[in-house]
Amino acid sequence: MPPSSPASRPSRPSRSSRPSCPSCHDPESLQDARPDPGGASPPSNHSGNHSGDHPGNHSGALAGGRPEGRPEGRPEGDAPTPTSSGASSGSLSGAPFAARSGPLGRLLGGLGPAQVFPGLAVSVLVAATAQFLSEHYGAPAMLMALLLGLALNFLADEGSKTAPGIGFTARTVLRLGVALLGARISAGMLVGLGGAAIGLVIAGVVLTILFALLVTRLIGRDWRFALLTGGAVAICGASAAMAIAAVLPRHEKSERDLVFTVLSVTVLSTVAMVLYPMLAQVFGFDARDSGVFLGGTIHDVAQVVGAGFSIGPEAGETATLVKLIRVSMLAPVVLCFSLVIRARGLADPASGKRPPLLPGFVLGFLALAAVNSAGLLPPWLSELAGLLSRWALLVAIAAVGIKTSLRRMIEVGPGAIALLVAETAFLGIFVVAGLHALG
Repeated sequence: MPPSSPASRPSRPSRSSRPSCPSCHDPESLQDARPDPGGASPPSNHSGNHSGDHPGNHSGALAGGRPEGRPEGRPEGDAPTPTSSGASSGSLSGAPFAARSGPLGRLLGGLGPAQVFPGLAVSVLVAATAQFLSEHYGAPAMLMALLLGLALNFLADEGSKTAPGIGFTARTVLRLGVALLGARISAGMLVGLGGAAIGLVIAGVVLTILFALLVTRLIGRDWRFALLTGGAVAICGASAAMAIAAVLPRHEKSERDLVFTVLSVTVLSTVAMVLYPMLAQVFGFDARDSGVFLGGTIHDVAQVVGAGFSIGPEAGETATLVKLIRVSMLAPVVLCFSLVIRARGLADPASGKRPPLLPGFVLGFLALAAVNSAGLLPPWLSELAGLLSRWALLVAIAAVGIKTSLRRMIEVGPGAIALLVAETAFLGIFVVAGLHALG
């Protein structure tokens, strides 16, 4: 076929209309990029090399138009279009890198506020629903939050918008709640109880943990499970379980064991809240001894208060005081666990890192307890900190429930249930025997 005449040849774009590119000022490369006389554009190394650096493709621009089906100004391929502020390379969900690396970024675990909010909002909503059910139907709020969370496990699936915020809530909000518990502790509360009763409570905590370590060997469970369940039963139920879990080396069943422990101690606390006041009457305890018995054996603070005041004001106040003494044992026990783990080199098998000697939230617990003991914390502020602590723990346990699969919970087996029941029975028998021995 004869070559087409110059008049029929497609016109070259003027120099002023060519795309500006610092690496494309070679006239020969632009000459190669124009269409051949037959109307077909030869392949060129220049064509498409800058998709993602410029709006549009050079070969399309030099041929007199953009490729069909691609919006004007949209780069070819999957490369993101940079903005004038450089957000594509320095942001995460709209949060500047500087903000993510600052104090707020460290608090959020390297996440942006937009990533944290959906999961945090879901956890707060579950906690509020659990509190509503607790107030209107008498069920424990912790138990309701855990059960509702388990039903929403799909929200923690990898890749979901709520997963990062749920992880943040189950970790950071939990630690905030434990730290705020310290505002309810003071040295003055120990004076009125007496040395014998305080010694009985401390001995009960230590011996229950040792009993858990012994029984777990007999049933073939891991030592971490013994410390987790024994500490939860001995100290303050769900709060202690979540604090102890933070210093134990992580493994593939850590979340499952934590949720199982929280669920079990909450159920056992509810049962004890109903049965133990009747047992106190059977044992012939007066109001003070009844308070020591209830405060020294029931796992969660809310159930201790309910059981104590069901007998009377004196029993309720004594039970609450004894329970708070058990709560004050949280920091020393966590410190002892950390020291033993570090001394024996029982590092996290995944990362090889040793747990912290004393986590920051436990230091916060001790600091608030010291401030309250010195009388520097007004009563209204102490009450407010206690309220915030209760809500933070409720929101955190809702997030822990959401993160846990019910199918994996069933894998724990009857041996673990028997262990927790045995630990609870051991603590109860020890406190009753101690009260009878003290007369």
